[in-house]
Amino acid sequence: MSTTLLQSLFRHKAAIDDEFLLAVDRIDAVARADDRRVAIRLMNHIHVVDRIFCAHMRGDAHGYDATNTPETPAVDVLRWAMSDTDLWLIEHAGRLTPAQLAESIVFTFTDDQPGRMTREEMLMHLIGHGSYHRGAVGGILSRQSIPAPRDLFTAYLHRAEPQRREPV
Repeated sequence: MSTTLLQSLFRHKAAIDDEFLLAVDRIDAVARADDRRVAIRLMNHIHVVDRIFCAHMRGDAHGYDATNTPETPAVDVLRWAMSDTDLWLIEHAGRLTPAQLAESIVFTFTDDQPGRMTREEMLMHLIGHGSYHRGAVGGILSRQSIPAPRDLFTAYLHRAEPQRREPV
């Protein structure tokens, strides 16, 4: 896979993460407190897993003992944190050589089980993982009559590069 495509996928991820958090923030914090909390926790889970795999790719300790935090963050705090991580992923994906993408990294999962994946596999895991959980958040938003953002790569490309919609 090319680093250009990976960067584009992570740009899409950054944009859609932000759109989802803006939509989640519209869930009534009093009348729908449980749904709001679950939606925030799902988005936080995406973020924590992103941070864990970023640390694996850097060769750093991540400091997490689970794939979510005990506390539920405020939406604005989570938006800032996810944006920061998404930016790191965009930049990281753009710097990698084919040899670095194919590099196998040994790490330990939060359940203390060993793991080994290439950087490319880790990056693609984060793309699929986020999409999967945003789908669950979309279901929560739908129950609240809040339109879920369109989590489609094509929709992102057409917004980011409107000339793609022009006739050839």
